[in-house]
Amino acid sequence: MLAVLDSTTLLELAAARLGTPPEDPVDGPVRVGVDLGTATTVLVVLDRDDRPVWVDTHPSGALSDGVVVDFAGAVASVGGLKRRAEQVLGVELRDAATAYPPQIPLADARACRFVCEAAGFGEVALVDEVSAAQRTLDVRDGVVVDVGGGSTGVGVFRGSELVALDDRPGGGHHLDLVLAGALGLSLSEAERYKREHPQEALPVLVPAFQRIAESVRLMTLGAEDLPVHLAGGALMLPGADTVVATWLERPVVTHPHALFITPLGIARAAS
Repeated sequence: MLAVLDSTTLLELAAARLGTPPEDPVDGPVRVGVDLGTATTVLVVLDRDDRPVWVDTHPSGALSDGVVVDFAGAVASVGGLKRRAEQVLGVELRDAATAYPPQIPLADARACRFVCEAAGFGEVALVDEVSAAQRTLDVRDGVVVDVGGGSTGVGVFRGSELVALDDRPGGGHHLDLVLAGALGLSLSEAERYKREHPQEALPVLVPAFQRIAESVRLMTLGAEDLPVHLAGGALMLPGADTVVATWLERPVVTHPHALFITPLGIARAAS
């Protein structure tokens, strides 16, 4: 067994494996994580040493605020990612894990499992998105904030134990709505503008970032002494962390390639 990787090294390795096959054939069992996002579905394959050997993404419109609204579309997206990974790696992906936003009804959480089963996976484990992010970051005392496309999930950890878990609407999709309305763009144009012109987009999005920060504040009352760790792709815009830290008046920690934090943790939850 190789040495355990720290979260930064793990995330860097995951980014390097995005669409890039490993140099050596995959040997031994693998674990698979499927992150059914509002904006993007991510599939991660880990080897026996929990190192990512394949990472792939596909645009997603099949979920809204963590709820499956297009079952057939979600199945097609996950099935395509599964088949491509199997072709590239030369191994069969039998089982997987997937995740759901905290606080959604049990029936909606199970729908995420049903999507993966319909896409060809056998046994599918379920984990909440915040706990999945914690599996990657290994935060002992702190607040883990998973900002997805449709909602923001927050977990408070003390001594590595989850002591509070909550979720509120507001995420990357809402940022795109603000940008689209301010600049007269379509949602797809706003998403592209945000990626290609982050410095210009930041001032427009400050109120939206502050809204997310206020949700975090309200979900962490009594835990103001703990630093905040940001996960998810929605707050990867340079400067967003400073806006959140200023609003909260507490330390905010960012991590490289934050889009992969939760998918990596999901894969670690697979059997």
